[in-house]
Amino acid sequence: MLEVKNLSIKIKDRYFVKDLSFVLNPKDKLAIIGEEGNGKSTLLKAILGICDFAIISGSINTNNKRIGYLEQSMNEEHLNKKVYDFLFDDDNDYYEKVNDFYKYLNLIHLDDEILEHEIKTLSGGEKVKISILRLLMNHYDILFLDEPTNDLDIETLEWLESFINYVDIPIVYVSHDETLLSHSANMILHLEQIRKKTDCRHTLLKTDYDTYVEERLRKINKQTQISKSQKREFHKQQEKLNRVIQKVEYQQNTISRQDPHGARILKKKMHSLKSQKRKLEDVELTEMPDVEESLNFFFEDVQIPNSKNIVSINIPELKLQEKIISRNIELDVIGHTHLCIIGKNGVGKSTLIKIIYNILKERKDIKIGYMPQTYEDVLNDYEYVLDFVCPQGTKDEITKARMYLGNMKLTREEMTGHIRDLSNGTKAKLFLTRFVLEQCHVLILDEPTRNVSPLSNPVIRKVLKDFNGTIVSVSHDRKYIDEVIDELYVLTNNGLRKVDN
Repeated sequence: MLEVKNLSIKIKDRYFVKDLSFVLNPKDKLAIIGEEGNGKSTLLKAILGICDFAIISGSINTNNKRIGYLEQSMNEEHLNKKVYDFLFDDDNDYYEKVNDFYKYLNLIHLDDEILEHEIKTLSGGEKVKISILRLLMNHYDILFLDEPTNDLDIETLEWLESFINYVDIPIVYVSHDETLLSHSANMILHLEQIRKKTDCRHTLLKTDYDTYVEERLRKINKQTQISKSQKREFHKQQEKLNRVIQKVEYQQNTISRQDPHGARILKKKMHSLKSQKRKLEDVELTEMPDVEESLNFFFEDVQIPNSKNIVSINIPELKLQEKIISRNIELDVIGHTHLCIIGKNGVGKSTLIKIIYNILKERKDIKIGYMPQTYEDVLNDYEYVLDFVCPQGTKDEITKARMYLGNMKLTREEMTGHIRDLSNGTKAKLFLTRFVLEQCHVLILDEPTRNVSPLSNPVIRKVLKDFNGTIVSVSHDRKYIDEVIDELYVLTNNGLRKVDN
């Protein structure tokens, strides 16, 4: 249905894709994965023919199939529209669209009252839902979904998995949600930037996500073992040869001038040894795997007493723009708790933890780290990466910050560059780096894993699980909830309720 042949994508002097070829058939569910900023969204736009900022070569044949596209962020021109005008944007097949509207409405957990709302007043998850609804109502032959899980509640995530699995049309999607990938992908395209982001490579396999990850880890571990073994043997031979060379050099320096025959033998031997040394230096050793997801960071010297009172809240009415979205919210957070709040889209989860942050930021006895859902709420106050990560700007602070940013796989150019030029996943890493450097005791996190590669997320989850401070978070990442969280709450219109997780 869709044929891509020898596709290359270059932006300025940097390749993101080289000679990519694949055929997409009915029932194919192709998941595109990779670290943030590796060109996943750019690839979708290149295939769609809407990428005017890159040099593109190769051939793309859609075979006259109609492709529906869910953008990562909704187009600005739609935000001032009412939902009705967004969904029914033309008169073609109006009655069929009405039937489809009601057919899919309950499936994605919305009601028809939403038709009269302006899109800009909707939550992030609600915007994603109506965008998916619009695609369904237009009966496309192929779907391209760029981060469809962003801001979706767990119920809708489960629906999305079922939808991807059971429709016969091919779907190409970019996602960081490991559970979605595990449950729905049958093809994997992994885009990578290698050699310190100066080159690229891709891996395309017709397999499920879990098998791909297991096989990748097996190959990485095998290559690592071979590389270490070869280097050990190389250094052993090198040291042995150097000892012999030193011994011959000593003999040459001490041999009597009256023994020209012995001098000739030593000279010949030295010539042979240097030849061996040159051959040894020319040996090509197996390199250590060049992979992006090997993050290395941890929290130092952070500890919260188990009995310490972190925050107590009692909110009779939770409001968003004068609209009451929940009532009678009570929560006590004590000690070394890792807490997560879940709930349907639009119920006020982000509003609630922002209130918690505003209460806690006045505390003098604990350091607070806050990652908002929209990073720009914080980052707009900073121009450069180092301005945000080390605001004091001392020499020691900058040196340490560079080390940690390097461990987060940022390049030298990214470390010294503008924040606005970074991908959302890299911006998430900036927040985590600052939390580590400031030795925060309490982390307020709104969807901390949603923009980070599925291959890096296991590292981040492990670090947060081992964090000895307090975490108050909102997340729909099911692996994050399973591995990091020890107290789970659901927010409804009637308040908070603790649930088993």
